[in-house]
Amino acid sequence: MKKILSLTMALTMLGTALTGCGSKDAAAKTPAENTQQEQSQTEKALALINTFATGDTDTARSLLADGYIQHNLAYGTGADAFIGSVEYLASADVKTTVNNIRAFEDGDKVFLQTVYNFAGAGEQVAFDIFRFDENGKIAEHWDNLAALAEPNPSGHTQTDGTMEITDLDKTEENRELVKNFLYDVMQGNNLDKTPDYFDGDNYIQHNTGIADGVSGLNAALGALAEQGISMVYDDVHMVLAQGNFVLAVSEGTFGGTPTSYYDLWRVENGKIAEHWDVMETIADQSTWQNQNGKF
Repeated sequence: MKKILSLTMALTMLGTALTGCGSKDAAAKTPAENTQQEQSQTEKALALINTFATGDTDTARSLLADGYIQHNLAYGTGADAFIGSVEYLASADVKTTVNNIRAFEDGDKVFLQTVYNFAGAGEQVAFDIFRFDENGKIAEHWDNLAALAEPNPSGHTQTDGTMEITDLDKTEENRELVKNFLYDVMQGNNLDKTPDYFDGDNYIQHNTGIADGVSGLNAALGALAEQGISMVYDDVHMVLAQGNFVLAVSEGTFGGTPTSYYDLWRVENGKIAEHWDVMETIADQSTWQNQNGKF
């Protein structure tokens, strides 16, 4: 009986000692670092953009990799530059607002659709892409932003529409569909294949100036052509996907002006069913605050 009691006491003491060691390890980490161990990549990306509204520089610092690479050409690169932006917004008289609409995850990247109002400068619709490193830190960022506009000719806004992520088993199939669509239609290599990508005229459009349907798209492009304005897609830099949603990042020109195109498509039953986008003029290189390039 004494041996059993002694063994029980020894195990209890060992358990207490081990628990104490664990507590010390946890105490050595900041609350933000402990929380991050439990967060998904998407949750981390959302937490980072929310620091624009909260001014929480500690959280921002803990989420960013030391060698953070910035592709928004209006900002400096590196974690310190990002922290500086958070501090600047926190000091502004008008509070910054961040309203995430959609969030997706593809491998080491998270892509978001969000409405920002930076220090009262006006609402902007944005697509953000964040790349994570092997340590779970945010290592790189790309984005496109445009002013929030009135509903388009079909009454759709830049952000409303289907939210649900489905068909996760078809992610790669849908990614390939959009890649082919970009090559055949958007880059003009096989325009005769255009009808193959749609279910008749069924196509929900969120572009600010285009009505629903393939007919609406054709009418808008025709009107631009009459004005001597062409929309050209030269290069596709990224095609990210999760289930029925696919985001393409492309480079080209609009009316001869260098332009970055971020297009989000929803695929349904192997056809392109819905579209959101943000177009942004690529700033002249003389104004760039970093030399990482837009893409």
